[in-house]
Amino acid sequence: MSITFDDFLKVDIRVGRITRAEPFPEARKPAIKLWVDFGPEIGEKRSSAQITAHYNPEELIGRQVLAVVNFPPRQIGKVMSEVLVLGVPDAAGEVVLIGPGHDVPLGGRLF
Repeated sequence: MSITFDDFLKVDIRVGRITRAEPFPEARKPAIKLWVDFGPEIGEKRSSAQITAHYNPEELIGRQVLAVVNFPPRQIGKVMSEVLVLGVPDAAGEVVLIGPGHDVPLGGRLF
Protein backbone atom coordinates (compact mmCIF):
# COMPACT_ATOMS: atom_id res chain seq x y z
CA MET A 1 0.00 0.00 0.00
CA SER A 2 1.38 3.38 -1.00
CA ILE A 3 0.83 6.59 0.91
CA THR A 4 1.28 10.19 -0.13
CA PHE A 5 3.81 12.56 1.36
CA ASP A 6 0.88 14.39 2.97
CA ASP A 7 -0.09 11.11 4.68
CA PHE A 8 3.46 10.82 6.05
CA LEU A 9 3.32 14.38 7.39
CA LYS A 10 0.27 13.48 9.49
CA VAL A 11 2.48 11.26 11.68
CA ASP A 12 4.32 13.58 14.08
CA ILE A 13 7.56 11.82 15.08
CA ARG A 14 9.77 13.79 17.48
CA VAL A 15 12.98 13.28 19.41
CA GLY A 16 12.81 13.22 23.18
CA ARG A 17 15.05 12.37 26.11
CA ILE A 18 14.08 9.75 28.68
CA THR A 19 14.06 11.51 32.06
CA ARG A 20 12.64 8.70 34.17
CA ALA A 21 12.12 4.94 33.74
CA GLU A 22 10.55 2.40 36.08
CA PRO A 23 9.69 -1.29 35.91
CA PHE A 24 6.05 -1.96 34.99
CA PRO A 25 5.33 -5.33 36.66
CA GLU A 26 1.55 -4.91 36.30
CA ALA A 27 1.78 -5.04 32.48
CA ARG A 28 0.61 -8.21 30.73
CA LYS A 29 4.00 -8.51 29.01
CA PRO A 30 7.23 -7.30 30.65
CA ALA A 31 7.50 -3.55 30.11
CA ILE A 32 9.09 -0.35 31.38
CA LYS A 33 7.25 2.89 32.20
CA LEU A 34 8.95 5.87 30.54
CA TRP A 35 8.79 9.63 30.99
CA VAL A 36 10.14 11.40 27.90
CA ASP A 37 10.95 15.12 27.64
CA PHE A 38 10.23 16.57 24.18
CA GLY A 39 11.29 20.12 25.01
CA PRO A 40 9.23 23.24 25.78
CA GLU A 41 6.74 22.97 22.88
CA ILE A 42 5.47 19.46 23.79
CA GLY A 43 6.77 18.93 27.31
CA GLU A 44 7.16 15.64 29.16
CA LYS A 45 4.98 12.69 28.11
CA ARG A 46 4.54 9.18 29.49
CA SER A 47 4.73 5.85 27.71
CA SER A 48 5.01 2.13 28.34
CA ALA A 49 7.37 0.03 26.24
CA GLN A 50 8.04 -3.70 26.00
CA ILE A 51 11.82 -3.26 25.91
CA THR A 52 12.99 -5.37 28.86
CA ALA A 53 15.00 -7.82 26.73
CA HIS A 54 17.66 -5.19 25.93
CA TYR A 55 17.18 -2.43 28.50
CA ASN A 56 16.85 -1.89 32.21
CA PRO A 57 15.33 1.31 33.60
CA GLU A 58 18.57 2.76 34.99
CA GLU A 59 20.43 2.69 31.67
CA LEU A 60 17.60 4.41 29.79
CA ILE A 61 17.85 7.72 31.68
CA GLY A 62 19.29 10.39 29.38
CA ARG A 63 18.84 8.36 26.18
CA GLN A 64 17.33 10.14 23.19
CA VAL A 65 14.52 8.27 21.42
CA LEU A 66 12.04 8.86 18.60
CA ALA A 67 8.32 8.73 19.33
CA VAL A 68 4.98 9.40 17.68
CA VAL A 69 3.53 12.30 19.67
CA ASN A 70 0.16 12.82 17.98
CA PHE A 71 -1.65 9.54 18.70
CA PRO A 72 -4.49 9.83 21.21
CA PRO A 73 -3.53 8.71 24.76
CA ARG A 74 -4.06 5.00 25.42
CA GLN A 75 -4.64 3.28 28.75
CA ILE A 76 -2.15 0.44 29.27
CA GLY A 77 -2.87 -1.14 32.62
CA LYS A 78 -2.47 1.61 35.20
CA VAL A 79 -0.45 3.82 32.83
CA MET A 80 -1.90 6.37 30.43
CA SER A 81 0.49 6.12 27.46
CA GLU A 82 0.69 9.50 25.74
CA VAL A 83 3.31 8.74 23.06
CA LEU A 84 4.49 5.70 21.10
CA VAL A 85 8.24 5.23 21.53
CA LEU A 86 9.61 3.66 18.34
CA GLY A 87 11.83 0.62 17.88
CA VAL A 88 12.65 -2.16 15.47
CA PRO A 89 12.90 -5.91 16.09
CA ASP A 90 16.24 -7.65 16.47
CA ALA A 91 16.79 -11.16 15.03
CA ALA A 92 14.81 -12.67 17.93
CA GLY A 93 11.94 -10.19 17.58
CA GLU A 94 12.89 -8.14 20.66
CA VAL A 95 12.56 -4.35 20.49
CA VAL A 96 15.62 -2.17 19.88
CA LEU A 97 14.90 1.53 20.41
CA ILE A 98 15.37 4.06 17.60
CA GLY A 99 17.16 7.32 18.32
CA PRO A 100 19.43 9.84 16.63
CA GLY A 101 23.08 8.97 16.08
CA HIS A 102 24.14 12.29 17.64
CA ASP A 103 22.68 14.42 20.42
CA VAL A 104 20.05 16.72 18.89
CA PRO A 105 17.68 19.40 20.26
CA LEU A 106 14.62 18.00 22.01
CA GLY A 107 11.37 18.16 20.08
CA GLY A 108 13.00 17.99 16.64
CA ARG A 109 10.63 16.50 14.07
CA LEU A 110 11.62 13.56 11.88
CA PHE A 111 11.66 14.44 8.19
